Amino acid sequence: MNGAQALMRTLVEAGVEVCFTNPGTSEMHFVAALDAEPRMRAVLTLFEGVASGAADGYARMADKPAATLLHLGCGLGNALANLHNARKARVSLVNIVGDHASFHAPLDAPLQSDIDTVARNVSTWIRRSAGPAQVGQDAAEAVAASFGPPGQVATLILPADASWGDGGVRAAPVPRRSAPTPDAARIATVAQALAAGPKTALLLGGRALREGPLRAASQLAAHTGARLLAEVFPTRLERGAGLPPVERLAYLAELAGVQLAGLEHLVLVDAKPPVSFFAYPGKASELVPPGCQVHTLAAFDEDVAAALAALVEAAGAAQTPPRLQAPRRPPRPRGKFTADKVCKAIGHLLPEGAIVVDEAQTSGLLLPLYTAGAPRHDLLTLTGGAIGQGLPNAVGAAIACPTRKVIALSGDGSALYTLQALWTMARERLDVVSIVFNNRAYAILNVELQRVGALGAAEKARAQFDLRTPPLDFVQLAQGQGVPAVRATDTEGFVRALEHALATPGPHLIEAVVPPTLTGLKLRLLPHLLQSLASLPQPLARALKRSLAP
Repeated sequence: MNGAQALMRTLVEAGVEVCFTNPGTSEMHFVAALDAEPRMRAVLTLFEGVASGAADGYARMADKPAATLLHLGCGLGNALANLHNARKARVSLVNIVGDHASFHAPLDAPLQSDIDTVARNVSTWIRRSAGPAQVGQDAAEAVAASFGPPGQVATLILPADASWGDGGVRAAPVPRRSAPTPDAARIATVAQALAAGPKTALLLGGRALREGPLRAASQLAAHTGARLLAEVFPTRLERGAGLPPVERLAYLAELAGVQLAGLEHLVLVDAKPPVSFFAYPGKASELVPPGCQVHTLAAFDEDVAAALAALVEAAGAAQTPPRLQAPRRPPRPRGKFTADKVCKAIGHLLPEGAIVVDEAQTSGLLLPLYTAGAPRHDLLTLTGGAIGQGLPNAVGAAIACPTRKVIALSGDGSALYTLQALWTMARERLDVVSIVFNNRAYAILNVELQRVGALGAAEKARAQFDLRTPPLDFVQLAQGQGVPAVRATDTEGFVRALEHALATPGPHLIEAVVPPTLTGLKLRLLPHLLQSLASLPQPLARALKRSLAP
């Protein structure tokens, strides 16, 4: 075997069965090795950010890594935003990054770059294979490292001569580390904190938002009166009828502050203490209220399910049934076409077992409300905050779960970051319904312009968030990549389009032409309303929070 063939066999035997590729000359021997390994599915992407975002989505649903095949430092750099999202989501992912042959690198050829430095931004584990005899073992260790715990991005740099050279050796899978269970003393401390009832909250993230841990957390909440909260942008949240409901923290720090106000104890379960997404003049970045004690029940590298099960026993909640979401769908939407009507239609029609990838930003504010009682589904969100994740995530989720319908929601601005994902959906015949909210603006940035109090912002500043001229045509953009597409400009037209897409296998795109959710006076008043929340009585502040972000 050459090094590439040893690498391929090692990856497959370690459980890596999908590789999202965007190769170049340095990776040709890996590409050739694909034909000798039928167990590896190779999925071509037209942009490296699609490859990395798809590998992220695959890992979220498959609970194991996919590989990416990237060309040199420039290809890795193009993949960086969605690798950042994968790192923040703590998912398992293995990058194979080709490099120049070892004797060619010192010549500083046009594409020569410092791949290690690029990789260091997102990778916990980085290694450069020294030769074909080492490639197999390096790959086995990369896969084991990606599993963690916690899940992480592992990057293997593959010089071309290590790939083409003879003497490759397939390596056996490297045993994975097991996740330890928190000690009894910590469990007892958290059980005591739960005695504070409504003044205690469990903040759930990562693996704590799967069905088993969610049920245990709901038992604790029902037994003690503690509140259940979830991270702002969960990696994967299992939700819907028959599962425990959990309230996600709001994106806007002022609204999250309302949710956290009055707490004396905050228990972290596979989560970190909440902070504001950005810094704002005169506002705190840390959102834990003063005087609130923070306890860690299970850290990122610990056994979340075992920790919650032990806490249920210690708190005496074993016989308490969890609170479960009752089935409930909104009626068929009618009337003026808005982003909220799109969310309502999704809640009305969402099929059992769907996977919802939500990158809708301001247009999706009411999606959690309208889908709470819909049939059971998985929700994937923008965990790292770098836009351009939604469509690639949907590619990976569809490949991981080919029998489940995937619905991807994007804003017009965010969709354009990685629109090439549509081509891969068409090529692979993936069962994905892509919904693009075309409000002809970077609407979230209009909100942020108001919140940061930037002085002097006028016509030139507002033009940086305006996508009206020339108007974007997502129907033509999708059809040009092989995806059937329609434009919806009224509520009934959108509902009919969604019904058709859900009933017809394969990729579809619906362009929903809607007005921005926040405009005019409402947009100008928002910062003042948010500023006032801290001084309002808590019941009133919570009521306002629910009206702004249910």
